[in-house]
Amino acid sequence: MKRQFVLTVAESKRLIAKAVAALPAVQRAMKEGTVVVATGTTNAYVLEELWGRKIDKRCYRSGITTPDEPERSPEPQGEKIPDVVFVKGKVEPRYDRVNAVKDMKKGDVYLKGANALNYDDYVAGILIGGMDGATIGNTIGYIIGKQIQLIIPVGLEKLTYENINELHLLASEEDYEGPRMWPITGRIVTEIEALAILAGVDAYMYSAGGVAGAEGSVRILVEGIDEEVEETLELIKAIKGEPRYLL
Repeated sequence: MKRQFVLTVAESKRLIAKAVAALPAVQRAMKEGTVVVATGTTNAYVLEELWGRKIDKRCYRSGITTPDEPERSPEPQGEKIPDVVFVKGKVEPRYDRVNAVKDMKKGDVYLKGANALNYDDYVAGILIGGMDGATIGNTIGYIIGKQIQLIIPVGLEKLTYENINELHLLASEEDYEGPRMWPITGRIVTEIEALAILAGVDAYMYSAGGVAGAEGSVRILVEGIDEEVEETLELIKAIKGEPRYLL
């Protein structure tokens, strides 16, 4: 059976978040180890799924990309949420997204979003504003050295056909101004992987884009046995109508 459907950016973030929370590696680390949820718009959805509670997602973000006049929520923004690090399923306030890696071990999980994705190369890119390398620059050595599992939740809206390593080199030249690009790889979870994790279907990016609230959306075609596709459609029905992310 084959079916198709459209996911808005917010719906994609919710789908990806559910899949990340369902990953056996994440579930195991939530029970027995440490899970760092770095700040970010997609990771705010992941945090809700892991924490089992709704949050003001505006309060758990890093740098963001907006138009000159971003749409704003009528609700006042709450206080910033401190970095959330779970140790055996409980929030450990003495840790943040940087210092936690010093005490993490093989098999623990680090969740970090991305700003660009070259799917063919299986390389993601993170925009870096901080002169110290920001979050990834201060943690990647520990993540690699200790064999911490780096999971990268990122929507297909961030696809680029450019070589991200070459973009990194371009942004490293003296005449460039703006955020730098840090290429990374890890376990990438897009809508495609999310649907495989949650329903077992093969998923394909069928088309993209839209208007009137569907800007940045993706149209997904799924294929599988009847039961899998029907389960997929029920899952999509449950996340349909996810509110847009407003400032």
